[in-house]
Amino acid sequence: MNRREAVQRIALLMGGALSAPVMAGVMGEKLYDGPSVNVTAEQEALLAEVADVIIPTTSTPGAKAAGAEKFIVRVMRDCFPLKDQETFYNGLTRLNTESKNKFGKSFEQLPLSQKNEMVKHTMTSDTPFFRRMKELTVTGYFTSEIGATQALEYLPIPGRFEPCIPLKPGQKAWAI
Repeated sequence: MNRREAVQRIALLMGGALSAPVMAGVMGEKLYDGPSVNVTAEQEALLAEVADVIIPTTSTPGAKAAGAEKFIVRVMRDCFPLKDQETFYNGLTRLNTESKNKFGKSFEQLPLSQKNEMVKHTMTSDTPFFRRMKELTVTGYFTSEIGATQALEYLPIPGRFEPCIPLKPGQKAWAI
């Protein structure tokens, strides 16, 4: 199985198809060569915090530990036109501004319960931003080493093909 097929299967597990730019980003392609938004260290840290709310640390490391924010920054820069980048990072700024207005603190400084509340609010108030953030986070996480080897079962050297194997209760799904 090649990487493209693996990512397509991950997309099906997520409940839909990945957008073409995200798929290109996973494949390491560069679709956009024009000017890009300069992402600050603060924005990258904020991306890591939001991603960690979407996929938190449980019995396995979360999105922040997997470095999902680095994937997000790279794919946004290499695969989305400037207008889409600006829209995405404006959504991120809006989330942080609303956090400051509502709680008097930046998103990063909030306790987990308030972070969850802000992300839930963003799901309805800025749906396009949230959907893009979720798509990039989930894809970045499950294509990282941590996501593929710790959150999913991983068999580096596959044995014979067995198309239908029942999972035991509590067993992880297999990495593709």
